Amino acid sequence: MRKPLIAGNWKMYKTPKESVAFLKTFLPLVKAHNRDEILLFPTMTSLAAVIDEVRGSNVNAGAQNMHWLNEGPYTGSTSPTMLASLHCSHVLLGHSERRMYAHETDDMINWKLKAAIDHGLTPVVCVGESIDKRQSGLTEAVLRWQIACALNGVEPAGCEKLIIAYEPVWAIGTGSTATPAQAEEAHAIIRREIASCLGETRAETTRILYGGSVKPENAAVLMAQPNIDGALVGGASLDPETFCRIVNYKIVA
Repeated sequence: MRKPLIAGNWKMYKTPKESVAFLKTFLPLVKAHNRDEILLFPTMTSLAAVIDEVRGSNVNAGAQNMHWLNEGPYTGSTSPTMLASLHCSHVLLGHSERRMYAHETDDMINWKLKAAIDHGLTPVVCVGESIDKRQSGLTEAVLRWQIACALNGVEPAGCEKLIIAYEPVWAIGTGSTATPAQAEEAHAIIRREIASCLGETRAETTRILYGGSVKPENAAVLMAQPNIDGALVGGASLDPETFCRIVNYKIVA
């Protein structure tokens, strides 16, 4: 029912020239791959070049962020209409680094989600708890709150393409990874909250990705969990051969 999705978030790395060089190596490596969808989130300055380079391939390209308004006096922002004009397919919303460093609120993420839906962009909404919240036993409360806020006022009919990414903040870029059991438990909580907000049918069809120091060595065991439908990969997606190894994880029986 849910086709796995492997996404690479390049964060603030790679110029347009470097992005194209990555794809010259990466695209031939995954040309025959059809088990999983493959998605890249390059920098905004590289997005147009990446979209051009992947056109006609089995790889899609999305933006790392966007504003919720179509235009206005918001220096440094990119609107959903601008992304749509580039034939951008996906947009990453609510990444923990945006929440932490740019002080994005749950309301902002909700507004962005609605704008993405209105403009035909596939939203990938990130949620996750910090280490202090986990240690305080508040993981479920945090995840349910973030999902409920993101989906506030959103109709199930508009969420056919919705993707959620669970990224425990304590595991991003740290080398630490949630155990398969921890990740599965969090994904199950998220799926239950989606069901509460959008209904059981939409919950069963919504893909939930795991993001948090995903590497070739742990991708297969994470992907074997029933509620994990893919991965949002950070640093390991910057090297084409390494990212290809993650894409080609071997299914664990």
